Amino acid sequence: MIGLGRMGGNMVKRLEERGHELKTYDPGVESTASSIEELRDQLDPPRAFWLMVPSGEITERTFREVLSVAEAGDVVVDGGNSNFRESQRRNAEAGENGVYFVDCGTSGGIWGLEVGYCLMVGGDDVGVSRVEPVFRDLAPEEGYAHVGGSGAGHFVKMVHNGIEYGLMQAYAEGFEVMRASEFGLDLHEIAGIWRYGSVVRSWLLELLKAAFEQDGSDLEKIRGYVQDSGEGRWTIAEAIAEDVPVPVITAALFARFASRQEESFAAKVNAALRNQFGGHAVQAVQTAQAAMQDPRA
Repeated sequence: MIGLGRMGGNMVKRLEERGHELKTYDPGVESTASSIEELRDQLDPPRAFWLMVPSGEITERTFREVLSVAEAGDVVVDGGNSNFRESQRRNAEAGENGVYFVDCGTSGGIWGLEVGYCLMVGGDDVGVSRVEPVFRDLAPEEGYAHVGGSGAGHFVKMVHNGIEYGLMQAYAEGFEVMRASEFGLDLHEIAGIWRYGSVVRSWLLELLKAAFEQDGSDLEKIRGYVQDSGEGRWTIAEAIAEDVPVPVITAALFARFASRQEESFAAKVNAALRNQFGGHAVQAVQTAQAAMQDPRA
């Protein structure tokens, strides 16, 4: 296992609990090896290297380093959120060296250690079969599938995360409507009861209930700034390429963009236009000095 962060470290623990022997490498954490080359020497061929590192430059650099020390017959598994096109390229490059490359979409977050990880795997049948005992022990029952050829695992995970954007945004908007209502609703209680029997019940509701317990029903300690890690953008780009409409996922991504703005310039333009054509009042920006003098600030 290369990469012992929140996901990789817990995956090691889950596999060791199920009888697997693992060697590890992470320059920032105590590991069995101090380099990828030493890690290779700790493993009997044919070897299996599992990359559990952030997507992008770090994955590319790590893949190149592993490929430089791997031997024909070895398997390289990328369990991160890489773009499926990049996985297809890496598969081709690994194949030139007689190395199998497997792309494994991994979902489960920090809860995977306890409940298992949903695994969406793409790659050559031979390479996948070599690592399949590991996939089955990492996943809960019925939580693993070899979904297709090279890139298919990361493609399915990409769409999975796009759907996740839409689900999260729908919950967020619904709970804001309830918070703004006249009824003084207990959002923590509602998140709790919706987990049972409701058609909108889900694990996300369980996590939301836990968040309300931790931070209060107004989530006072949390700023409404929502990042994205790329999969939503990739899903939309592929949908455009395939002429498939994905308005919900697109709106959810744009809502994340909006959450990062201190103030929307587009809204300023709207306000200015209403004032120009209709004489509608505009709210002036309060200067910092005026804010300091205003006891209500």
